Amino acid sequence: MKKQWMALALAALVFGGGPVQAQSVPVPSGWALDWHDEFDGTALDRGKWVPEPGGQDNGNNEKQFYTDRPENLRVADGMLVLEARREAYGGKEFTSARIKTAGLRERTYGRYEARIRIPRGQGIWPAFWMLGADIRTVGWPRCGEIDIMENIGKEPNLVHGTLHGPGYSGEHAFGAPIKADSGAYADDFHVYAVEWEPKQIRWYRDGVLYHTATPELVKGEWVFEHPFYVILNLAVGGYWPGYPDETTVLPQRMLGGGGRGGKRGGGGPAGSGGGGGGPGGGFRVRR
Repeated sequence: MKKQWMALALAALVFGGGPVQAQSVPVPSGWALDWHDEFDGTALDRGKWVPEPGGQDNGNNEKQFYTDRPENLRVADGMLVLEARREAYGGKEFTSARIKTAGLRERTYGRYEARIRIPRGQGIWPAFWMLGADIRTVGWPRCGEIDIMENIGKEPNLVHGTLHGPGYSGEHAFGAPIKADSGAYADDFHVYAVEWEPKQIRWYRDGVLYHTATPELVKGEWVFEHPFYVILNLAVGGYWPGYPDETTVLPQRMLGGGGRGGKRGGGGPAGSGGGGGGPGGGFRVRR
């Protein structure tokens, strides 16, 4: 059985200053580098990532218009930048960015991990998640959705890991939050991950297991035995997070500085092939 491990080390803006140095994250043993993106060019590599511009809100009543303009989406100084701004554009009140691996990198099973420092503020909604690659043919939620990490600004000390499928979606999704050990999640970097195997998905924050899903637990149809793709986005507003108000400071940014991913069974020690678990680097897939 093949297993993949995918990790995306992200940092978000330290408002009023530069990014904070991320802590080192050990690479799980037994993974070899498959593909990667170091974000060391001058633009997003369109052979690896697909920007998803538009004013769609997927029924969430979000208020942003996603663009691929450099104001919202760029690669600079070895970093991927997703920026939410307060500006009228495309009939919306805000702009932001969303990228995905659909059609380019779609996988079944694996470990998907991200080092993230989330933005902050009422109505701000960062997410690191996955959708079933068959969404265009079977629709949502039958395609399946794995929310690896979501935060809503009005809950600064909580992040959520959630599963959506037939019979358990939207308000009835199968999920769990985990509380910050102290302060707000936006105060520091944290590592969020899922380990997705046949008939089981597990959620972690900073190495702590806090949620597990199996076909028996979700009480609905299990639709997680086929390829999924990764999405990174920074939404503004919606029924769940609420909407920006006078306390919301914009722009807010998510900065992507490195990551790794792959499958079990590769040769070489963990961290070989240009990998490593520390900060820096780009997006990597390991096999």
